Formats: sequence, structure tokens, C-alpha cells
Amino acid sequence: MDQLKPLSDFFNAISGDPRISITHIGIYAALLQYWSEHYLENPIHVFSHEIMRIAKISASSTYHKSIRDLSNYGYIRYEPSYKRNRGSKVYFNAME
Repeated sequence: MDQLKPLSDFFNAISGDPRISITHIGIYAALLQYWSEHYLENPIHVFSHEIMRIAKISASSTYHKSIRDLSNYGYIRYEPSYKRNRGSKVYFNAME
């Protein structure tokens, strides 16, 4: 059951946040999946095409807007790398 805690905490945190859309939820869930596949490291290094594939998002502009939103809203900390051979850093913020 502990594996579901980050997702459960996220849903509790967004319950009263009208800014969050299904796209944000999909990206966050994809990030959690990627995180669990990479030994729960914090931060994780991600490439947009990998997260987009998991989240079933085809437009990179949608991905970039949504991941920036999640960072601006405080659900994650996103540090883009701007380099093709280095993944961007995503930190999961603790949610109470």
C-alpha cells in the first residue's frame, strides 16, 4: 500500500485545486511510474518523449506547459536541461 501513497497524496493535494486538469494528472502519474521504474531516486532525470509516451500525450507543447504548471503550482520541481543528451531533472515535493 505504501507504493500508492505518493499518488494518494497528490490526489488529496489537488482535490481543491481547479487549475489541475486531466493532462496534469496524466503527466504526474507517468512521472510516478517512471520514478518507480528507476529505483525511487529523487530527482529523476527524464526525457520528454519518455514521459509523453507513458502519459499518452502526443504534443510536446502540451507536455511542456503541463510540466511547467505542475512545477509552478508546487507539486514538483522541474529543472529543464535544454540539452538533447541530458534529461531534465524532476524532484518530487513532499505533500502533507
